[in-house]
Amino acid sequence: MNAAFKASGLWVAILMLAMLNGMLREKLLLPMFGDVAALVSSGVLLSVGILLVAWLAVPWFGALPAREWRLIGLFWLGLTLAFEFGFGRLVQHKAWADLFSAYTFQGGNLWPLVLAVTLLAPWVAARLRGRVQASGAAGMERRT
Repeated sequence: MNAAFKASGLWVAILMLAMLNGMLREKLLLPMFGDVAALVSSGVLLSVGILLVAWLAVPWFGALPAREWRLIGLFWLGLTLAFEFGFGRLVQHKAWADLFSAYTFQGGNLWPLVLAVTLLAPWVAARLRGRVQASGAAGMERRT
């Protein structure tokens, strides 16, 4: 199965995880802890969830060169940003200023950290699981 197809499917799983995380934050964490603690908790939970998805997915991809793991993270980040801005503008009709306000650390918001985790999670998980191929001849042999 194609790595891009796998990465797309996993991103959809991350999207579902993010939606569940948002519902948990709104229904449980906000009433229990207030705005700042709920946002911090939600950001940490989503980051851990993304890392867990990446960790579980590594064997499905097999050993890949570090560059490919980083490209998967970049792909996930690109899809996330496209979704956030597309959904925010086209569906929710939010102003650009409102959309960009989510990209700060104000009021306990950890969204920029979540984006960094999204970018790095595939590579970090692959490194931790020992599934990053050495560069050079080994990577070329796999393709031939």
